[in-house]
Amino acid sequence: MRRKVKTLRLPANQPLFIPFIVAGDPSADLTVDLALALQDAGADVLELGVPYSDPLADGPTIQRAAARALAGQMTLPKAVQLVAEMRKKGVKIPIIIFTYYNPVLQLGEESFFALARENGADGVLIPDLPFEESGPLRKLGERFGLPLISLVAPTSKQRIERIASAAQGFLYCVSSLGVTGVRETLPESLGGFLGEVKRHSRVPVAVGFGISTPEQVAMLKDVCDGVVVGSALVQKVEQLLERLQTPKEKEAALAEFAAYARSLAAPLREPCSSR
Repeated sequence: MRRKVKTLRLPANQPLFIPFIVAGDPSADLTVDLALALQDAGADVLELGVPYSDPLADGPTIQRAAARALAGQMTLPKAVQLVAEMRKKGVKIPIIIFTYYNPVLQLGEESFFALARENGADGVLIPDLPFEESGPLRKLGERFGLPLISLVAPTSKQRIERIASAAQGFLYCVSSLGVTGVRETLPESLGGFLGEVKRHSRVPVAVGFGISTPEQVAMLKDVCDGVVVGSALVQKVEQLLERLQTPKEKEAALAEFAAYARSLAAPLREPCSSR
């Protein structure tokens, strides 16, 4: 039976803070704790990354996190089931499953969407699935009521209108070419690219890849509807690994992580000149 595709529960009058963490890094239980910390820090949507051994879009920081999670026996089904644990512990914001296509294919496309729906996920993002090949999976997502989040890059050019017109949930704009990772500067052409995407999009336009400082977030808040921060937060987890896994220091480490996330979200909560 076809279900109505979920409309993500997004705040209407402020830019979105969309953090990314890796399921199983440093452990399944701590992933749930980190999700709660991000919600408390002001996250509007959570991207939950599924560790994969051949991550085409991920830079060294997320690759290391994925390696740690895989060493801890994290899998696609276990990552999706973490969503249900997050819901039990009080995570109420939308959760997007970020996974590469091969694990979905191995599990079975229909089984994956069924599992995601059963465990309370709100959407799916598959970065290595080209838009032109995403139709069948998009229809499957519609059948299970889960939006398939589209990505659009500066190289998309004449494809921008087609990708934006089919976007569900929100549209993920890749800020620059290459893999994820902390960057000191963002491309000068980014504003124009985001403006072009927003002209065609019927859903919120979020930008990610390389955004890692409050200053960069502040620069972008007037030209997009949301900011995705991944590598900077995963790097913070890596810096706190030992303390997170030490019972006496865990709560203080989680508080430090939440404070760091809050500092990244803070510029989005300040008045925007163009909104």
